[in-house]
Amino acid sequence: MATYKHRIIDALLSRKLKGKGAVLIEGAKWCGKTTTANQQAKSFLKLGEVTVLRESMYLAEMDPSLLLHGDTPRLIDEWQSIPILWDSIRSEVDNRNLFGQFILTGSAVPVHSDKILHTGTGRIGRLVMRPMSLFESGESSGEIALSQLFNSPEHIYAKNQINIEELAFLVCRGGWPQSTFLKGNIALDQAIDYYDAVIHHDIGRSDNVARDPERVKLLMRSYARHQGASVSYNVIREDMKTNDNSLLNDDTVASYIKALKKIFVIEDMPAWNPNLRSKTAVRSSETRYFTDPSIGVAALGIGPKDFLNDLHTFGLFFETMVIRDLRVFADALDGTLYHYRDKNGLECDAVLHRRNGTYALIEIKLGGESLIEDGAKNLLALSNQIDTERMNKPSFMMIITGVGSYAYRRSDGIYVVPIGCLRN
Repeated sequence: MATYKHRIIDALLSRKLKGKGAVLIEGAKWCGKTTTANQQAKSFLKLGEVTVLRESMYLAEMDPSLLLHGDTPRLIDEWQSIPILWDSIRSEVDNRNLFGQFILTGSAVPVHSDKILHTGTGRIGRLVMRPMSLFESGESSGEIALSQLFNSPEHIYAKNQINIEELAFLVCRGGWPQSTFLKGNIALDQAIDYYDAVIHHDIGRSDNVARDPERVKLLMRSYARHQGASVSYNVIREDMKTNDNSLLNDDTVASYIKALKKIFVIEDMPAWNPNLRSKTAVRSSETRYFTDPSIGVAALGIGPKDFLNDLHTFGLFFETMVIRDLRVFADALDGTLYHYRDKNGLECDAVLHRRNGTYALIEIKLGGESLIEDGAKNLLALSNQIDTERMNKPSFMMIITGVGSYAYRRSDGIYVVPIGCLRN
């Protein structure tokens, strides 16, 4: 099997273990949680193996703490298979009074709150892991670091090595670690298999509610068509009803979406509400996104050639891929990603706001001079509305492109950076 590709979360896990007794890594199925945890674990308990699980359940009935013995950090994989372990780990952390004792990972099936007594606050830290960014999978050169752009360099330069055909493939392949070692259609199959698993198994296991696979398909197709849009549940419901004659209401749609969020298939983006000079009303609805663009690609049954024949759709899914990468980078920068839209239609695709109060305004464009100019106008218009007497001015403004040849700084100060050059 291929060697381990280093993840940005590696450093975050190491840091978290230095200040918490245990760390829980959450995230989408197949995103590499266990493999990453194994890089730092000194012993492990693999409850995903049937024999190990059966024996461990027997020991847990007698004394759950017996399962926690081993060199530290000790990895408890698929911990939710024996929910009592959560409270046992919390107690063991208190008893030992040491940091870095346990790493917990689990599949896309969460544990119901009534199965555990304590939240673990103060003892168990949490990290969210996402599919790989292009930098982690090796497609981005990483010559342009977001962290450096916060210092507003006068000049930047890098050459993009990803052409439009390769970019279309990468959007469809997604950031699933195993697929990054594979080629062609075999690599593309991984996202399709993930999509099928969600429809037929994982969504029902998220809350033990049986759901119609065909209706799940309709919902995911609708979500795919509305990537990057701030649409209501009602819009999604009406879209689904064109192919579903049964009764549908907003509560039903909401329950399906909630289930998909629980298993990290969907990750919507909250709205940013800055201090403005004007009294412009800011829209507060979330923007719809899948955790990885390949999920939406699989839901629609399309592929790289379809994108090359439909650049508008390509642009929407490219945006989802960039949002995925920015979320991975934002975690490393102590930041959170938001979107902006006001009542006048002024939008900003992404605002990376850091805990220290600094932030960046980011537009996402597949490519082309006219689209870059449109993005620049949006960024400048928004920056001019921000009340810099009540909050900081943006540290930088940037347009992330898909097929541009170079990374550079425009005369107006806006950075133009191909995704194939970017890192955290």
